[in-house]
Amino acid sequence: MTTQPNPPNLDYEFRDAELLARALTHSSYANEAGETNRLRDNEQFEFLGDAVLSLVTSEHLWRSFPSYSEGELSKLRAHLVSARHLAKVARSLRIGDRMRLGRGEERTGGRNKQAILADALEAIIAAIYLDGGVESARAFITSRILAPELDRIGSDPAALTARTDHKSTLQEVLQAGGHPQPAYSVVDQRGPEHSKMFTVQVTLDSGVQVQATGRSKKLAEQRAAELALQQLGRPIPQVKP
Repeated sequence: MTTQPNPPNLDYEFRDAELLARALTHSSYANEAGETNRLRDNEQFEFLGDAVLSLVTSEHLWRSFPSYSEGELSKLRAHLVSARHLAKVARSLRIGDRMRLGRGEERTGGRNKQAILADALEAIIAAIYLDGGVESARAFITSRILAPELDRIGSDPAALTARTDHKSTLQEVLQAGGHPQPAYSVVDQRGPEHSKMFTVQVTLDSGVQVQATGRSKKLAEQRAAELALQQLGRPIPQVKP
């Protein structure tokens, strides 16, 4: 008989505790348990949880941001379901403390590994879905994964869709050539308070001036920096995920 892990702070009461136990069982622990105990790990739950998370997140964003393009919605979803974000949520719920890990993973800090934590959170989503249905899973995903991050981002989640930090890159390129930092200024803003559009101009000491528009000053600055880099003939570097 195996010891059941204490349930993490999920705000959900499982009817079938075995589902949660499996969600918190890493393959390294199941492998070390051997054939006698025949423990099942959480890998199949990860597969199911990933699909449920993607569906719920897609619908939530589609309903919340009807004016966003398909590309903007896709990039925002990619951030919300990324291993980095899921691991951050898992840490806040102290899921790592409740996981069943093999001795090898335990020694190498598995309880704080991004991949293990993100996978465990997806497995928990699957466990909630199997135990309580899609609405229970939706409530958990919305309250724990989506709403806090969207609240943190504020009124302009599109700012997170930029996969590159063009402002930093432009500054580095100019500094490498002995040039001063670029100057950014808002040259226009239109629309109601809840849906303003900003036009920002970036000016280089060489006389190059580029303008770009975005739903926030931050996004407009990034786009202006991107255009300035293109004028300088500099390839756009990708930020590592």
